Amino acid sequence: MIKKTCSFCNNLLIDVKKIVIGFKVFICEFCVKLCSKIMNNDIDNLTQREFNIPTPKEIRSMLNKHIIGQNKTKKIISVSVYNHYNKMFKLNNSNIEISKSNILLLGETGSGKTLIAKTIAKFLNVPFTIVDATSLTEAGYVGEDVENIIYRLLQSCNFNVQKAQMGIVYIDEIDKIAKRNDNNYSRDVSGEGVQQALLKIIEGTITNVPPRGGKKFPNQEFISVDTKDILFIFGGAFNNINTFSGSNLGFKKKNKDLEITPNDLINFGLIPEFVGRISIISHLKPLNIDNLKKILYKPKNSIIKQYKAMFMINNIELIFKKDAIEYVAKKAFKLRLGARGLRYILEKYFVKLTYFLSDKKVSKVIINKLSLRSKKMINLTYIKTDV
Repeated sequence: MIKKTCSFCNNLLIDVKKIVIGFKVFICEFCVKLCSKIMNNDIDNLTQREFNIPTPKEIRSMLNKHIIGQNKTKKIISVSVYNHYNKMFKLNNSNIEISKSNILLLGETGSGKTLIAKTIAKFLNVPFTIVDATSLTEAGYVGEDVENIIYRLLQSCNFNVQKAQMGIVYIDEIDKIAKRNDNNYSRDVSGEGVQQALLKIIEGTITNVPPRGGKKFPNQEFISVDTKDILFIFGGAFNNINTFSGSNLGFKKKNKDLEITPNDLINFGLIPEFVGRISIISHLKPLNIDNLKKILYKPKNSIIKQYKAMFMINNIELIFKKDAIEYVAKKAFKLRLGARGLRYILEKYFVKLTYFLSDKKVSKVIINKLSLRSKKMINLTYIKTDV
């Protein structure tokens, strides 16, 4: 009788507990583990070689091309992100363990919180996902488990675990899961429960994620993801946070910069354990009319540039006059929706404009204040093409 041996190490298969059998090929469990270790090391080394860590000034310079204003926040987050990835790749073999610095961005709707996080992730070319905190529930409730956050991150990088473990997660509306002690708010105990459920994954733990998302079931296989190097950025408006603090929230004499302390967040309703896992807190200023005007045309992917590109598909040149930009900015400012108000106003107008032009042969459209204010397209200036 011929004794079967491992095709790689030639050890007798009777000496091992598990084997992988192929066509005339046998692999013992020790060789499988060795191959897996070699492959993982190669992937880790390749990831480090491919990831070029930009300096804080390079990150901020990139943000300046896409985001108007918020200079203080851009500086803070540029340094924080640089330190996070620098630590990840250059201190892996160090005996010193540096804690992760998760980030909290506070500001009115449309002030740029989500855009900052999204733009940085795109610039660094790391996996990124956005989660609405209000969709999360604690264990035992109907809704989305916190493990689904990691599942979404895996989806964004085609389930490459190594890449997901160096990704960025942005959790929006984090103020909506604050603990409340009165009857004026709908979320209370469940909000605190979600905060408790988030503690481990934002600090760093091995999370077992169902391969198809959703709830966990017995005898189900899981994808294991280490969250210790995943950067969590939280965003929220935190409206009326000053009513939960007796310290004036650190208002400076000229009331220009709002400094929010961990105690202010705890008084607002975030539990101390959760606040303790957030190292960086930055407050985004409300956008003024001048900011809104610049947002319309200045960023690399500005709203006006997007509309111009859309019209150019049909060989139509789109021109915005200064009075039109001024009009839209002032109207958006009154809506108090930040940059989102700009798109809201222009979308309503461009739906009518696109429909109006659908049966007309034009090569150029000039938009001014009058054309925006008119309910009809009577003040629209356009130049006919030569027939």
